[in-house]
Amino acid sequence: MSIVPVMWSVWGVIVALLAALYVYRSSLTRDEEDQIFLGEAFAHEETAQAAIVSRVNKVQPIVRILTWLAAGATVFVLGYYVLDILAQFK
Repeated sequence: MSIVPVMWSVWGVIVALLAALYVYRSSLTRDEEDQIFLGEAFAHEETAQAAIVSRVNKVQPIVRILTWLAAGATVFVLGYYVLDILAQFK
């Protein structure tokens, strides 16, 4: 079995997971406000914003890890094809 289908499959799974996490994170932050002026009457808004930030902060490390994995897999794919091109010139 050739390494090419496995290489592309791994790359595709990593990128698909990363895209799904970006969509999930954007759906979480859709209701987030950039700036809120809170008073005593708006305690429910403060708790809602804190919950959104908490969920985004839980997802953020996974997004960073998958971003680095996708970058590494991309470099691996590009390196494979560069080496293949160089091998054809020999």
